[in-house]
Amino acid sequence: DKSPRRTSVGNGSVEIHTIEHLMAALWATGVDNLLIEINGPELPGLDGSARDFIDALKRAGLENQGVQKKVYQVRSPIWVEQDGAMLMVLPDNNFRVSYTLNYEHPMLRAQYISFIIDENTFEKEIALSRTFCLEREVTDLKKQGLGKGANYDNTVVVGKDGVIDNNLRFEDEFARHKILDLLGDLYLLGHPIKGHIIAVRSGHPLNMRLVNKINAQKEKIETGGLKMVHVDIGGSSMDVADIQKILPHRYPFLLVDRIIEIEPDKRAVGIKNVTMNEQFFTGHFPGAPVMPGVLIVEAMAQVAGVLMLNKKENIGKVAYFMSLDNVKFRKTVVPGDQLRLEVEVVKLRSKTGQVHTRALVDGAVVSEADLMFALVDA
Repeated sequence: DKSPRRTSVGNGSVEIHTIEHLMAALWATGVDNLLIEINGPELPGLDGSARDFIDALKRAGLENQGVQKKVYQVRSPIWVEQDGAMLMVLPDNNFRVSYTLNYEHPMLRAQYISFIIDENTFEKEIALSRTFCLEREVTDLKKQGLGKGANYDNTVVVGKDGVIDNNLRFEDEFARHKILDLLGDLYLLGHPIKGHIIAVRSGHPLNMRLVNKINAQKEKIETGGLKMVHVDIGGSSMDVADIQKILPHRYPFLLVDRIIEIEPDKRAVGIKNVTMNEQFFTGHFPGAPVMPGVLIVEAMAQVAGVLMLNKKENIGKVAYFMSLDNVKFRKTVVPGDQLRLEVEVVKLRSKTGQVHTRALVDGAVVSEADLMFALVDA
């Protein structure tokens, strides 16, 4: 639903409308696993805020499922804008929202608020703020089929002379409710984030564009990195099935067949059997097949990935290249060769790792490189 007044979800045949206040309450309480049953196409408006949803969740009680919650930390600035409205997310170690509301109405001019938001802040500062609209919008909204359950108790209606038949709960209640709506829309990410959101006059359509951009950044980082999963190994070797539990790579880009030696935090040795069936030989080069040097480096990096990723403390993290140094290619690699891929740890910290790698054929070095990885939360 692209209405500027609400957020909806659907599966093609069924749609549920006006979900944002409940979604905001779920975000604030940290609930990410529940079943919602509803007997109509729209969630109840209640008092126009998220307060009653918060109270209902508290009455039901929350259960910790003993699984670490995934939090995405924004890596670089993201922004969307349209028709004078703007949303930007900057990297931050907390979750902060700064909102500026400024419309052509005396009561809706220049409201600015900023909060580091957690459950306590949400409940005290955001949850009580209610839906609002201008008096002149009411007729048009009803013609669109919106706001059928709205009244002067659950909607703050702003006339030309002020609020009609109601009182504000906060002097800047309008800006606070915009944050509530934004948090509800962000819940559709599927996980909380760390970052500083700066919003100017944004509404539901722009909020959803931001959600899509955050997801795109997250997917790009995860696609370009190595997802860390711990695999318990009985000895010092791994077969391809074990390797595939750790590395996200699959044929034709999985370039390690076996790990024959591994010493945690120290070294690892892998094997890559180079056969004529490799897809890259089709074009590199016809009649004179040679394994591309960059793929030899990639094979060495994958062994390094296994060494770094197979650590319990790194579960849920992602590794990606920071730099390649001292890369050398000494001999060509052709079909029938067996690459011995040796990795030695030079430096290993909680957030970065540096390794020296070598590739050998029949005991002779064919390539070597110094690789540096960064480890970040997924």
